[in-house]
Amino acid sequence: MLVVTAEEMRILDRRTIEEVGVPGSVLMENAGRTAYQIADRCFGPFRGKRICVLAGRGNNGGDGFVLARYFFEDEARVQVFLLSSMDRVTGDARINLDICRKLGVPIHEVLSEDDLPASETQWAHAYLLVDALLGTGLSSEVRGLYGKAIQAMNRFPAKVLAVDIPSGLDSNRGVALGEAVQADVTVTFGLPKIGQVIYPGRALTGALYCANISIPRRLIGELEVVRELLTFEGIRLPEERNPAGHKGNFGHLFVLAGSTGKTGAADLVCRSAAHVGTGLVTLGIPRSLNSIMEIKLTEPMTEPLPETAEACLGMVSLESIMGIMERKTALALGPGISTRPETAELVRELVRSSPLPVVLDADGLTAISDDTRVLKQARSPLILTPHPGEMARMTKLSTVEIQADRPAAARTFAREHGVYLVLKGARTLIAYPDGSLFINSTGNPGLATGGSGDVLTGIIAGFLALGLPPGEAAKTGVFLHGWTADWIAARKAPVGYLAGDVCEALPECLARLESRRKEPGDTPLVPLVTTVP
Repeated sequence: MLVVTAEEMRILDRRTIEEVGVPGSVLMENAGRTAYQIADRCFGPFRGKRICVLAGRGNNGGDGFVLARYFFEDEARVQVFLLSSMDRVTGDARINLDICRKLGVPIHEVLSEDDLPASETQWAHAYLLVDALLGTGLSSEVRGLYGKAIQAMNRFPAKVLAVDIPSGLDSNRGVALGEAVQADVTVTFGLPKIGQVIYPGRALTGALYCANISIPRRLIGELEVVRELLTFEGIRLPEERNPAGHKGNFGHLFVLAGSTGKTGAADLVCRSAAHVGTGLVTLGIPRSLNSIMEIKLTEPMTEPLPETAEACLGMVSLESIMGIMERKTALALGPGISTRPETAELVRELVRSSPLPVVLDADGLTAISDDTRVLKQARSPLILTPHPGEMARMTKLSTVEIQADRPAAARTFAREHGVYLVLKGARTLIAYPDGSLFINSTGNPGLATGGSGDVLTGIIAGFLALGLPPGEAAKTGVFLHGWTADWIAARKAPVGYLAGDVCEALPECLARLESRRKEPGDTPLVPLVTTVP
């Protein structure tokens, strides 16, 4: 499913009106009608119930006027609170305001903060509050009258339905611009907006419904957007196995991970890769730690490697590593490998010279953070999997700056360095070197536990070893990781499960997704966005 910016949606609206000839008033009618239908599904019936529609003077308010009319016809006790004088309402919004007036819908002008106390008395006792104040074009902070009105909406107990977008939410970055409405349900029009599917905007949006308001599919297809919400339909599972195949046909992953105190990272990477179907997994480990890993691992093999005086991998290990890689299909590099200078030097050299596609994570990212130019020297495709702190170190920005515009940070880095970048967090992002961006729709807060990133590295690297292209391995790995966590949270507990639990559940969850590929609908997935015809 495509995800758009406010400007991209504006272009679609304009082309629909100017090129196709659909009047703006028809689009507004469709928006208000579908918003009513979804409101009825979520909160109905409305007969005799008090509904307050808070409207601005623009097209978002116009959608609210249409919605108010439908509530009125449903015999709800609906009132419109217009945060403007009626004289300033123009165009299609004016048409629908006048219709409401002629029908007898009560309309109150709220012209200053002095008018708020009387209005708030009504809002405080409402069954439903409708936010039709500000649309997707907002670019400045919400203060003054609108800010106070939003504060009041958030303070009262009534459910809140947002029209197109919660007022105050930046539709491109997903951050609040000053005050922002906390909606229970949002009905957006045409296509979802970026800020509605990434955090913190996702939390302000509530349940998100996307309504078709007659934007032609042809125009959507012509939109030059390389940004998608990653759903089951957007992932690529490995091909069904040949019944005559053997372990050598299904990839051989080489893992360089683990050091003193961090052997668990190596264990999780190896086991996760094996659990997604990688035929063979071999762990390269400092020689002095090999006996520990021999006990810890059963199915994955180990290769004891020459080590430094600090019992870490270093340039002394390089010759052995290069020899071992000749017989492998992918490399997972970095989890728990240590941040010692000798190890960092080895990591940088492997980034440059590895003949295998590489998944680089954790300590591996720290090794290249002081000089990311090494990424452009890579011989093979690279997939980087930073969390926001690691991303901040690589970009020399603060974590706050990264989180303020995650899509821009991910796309910019991937394009400038020619890598596939997985920016972890709530709504993990996958950015391609060509600028394409995918927003993951799976995962939950239970993943905020030690080792989750190691499991993700193993999944992605396992798919890479199996032969999936780097971008597909990253997308499918991120989706499966989050979906497995969602499956555990729904059936066992939303928090308290461990990274190892996700690892162990991978085969069953992968099988369930395989089943859904064969029989669509057999394994239900909870959608992040509900589309409405």
